[in-house]
Amino acid sequence: MAAPSEDYPHEIDEQLTSFDSSVSSVKTMLEKLMSMPRNDLLQKLDPLDQAKLDLMSAYTLNSLFWMYLVTQGVNPREHGIKQELERIRTYMNRVKEITDKRKAARLDKGAAARFVRNALYDPEEKESRKKAAAKKAADTASDRPQSKRPKQS
Repeated sequence: MAAPSEDYPHEIDEQLTSFDSSVSSVKTMLEKLMSMPRNDLLQKLDPLDQAKLDLMSAYTLNSLFWMYLVTQGVNPREHGIKQELERIRTYMNRVKEITDKRKAARLDKGAAARFVRNALYDPEEKESRKKAAAKKAADTASDRPQSKRPKQS
């Protein structure tokens, strides 16, 4: 930015320098975005990324228009641009929810059951279950009534 001049108060010099660097950064990004044909860019992206790009573009343009209104002395909060920015933010939140759902961990029930079963595995308990089952089977066999008649051949 040029050296401070008498056209504006010196107190805002740092803010103007910051604003100028931000505008230059936006200009650089827009030049990169505009250098590639939009159709070529969209073909390289999946549908979710296409939606993100479209929302980012719409939000950026509307934000720049908001700044333009401010520079012209128009209160953007009383202009229709405010509703438009809110609408875009709503869609951005919906895309974020979809992205978060994709990133969320999914539970593999089979793997979880095996993990719990193996984490709780106790070899002594398994042996005691086997012995209890064998004893129960033996008790059930001895409880059966014996035939009083000998078998005849």
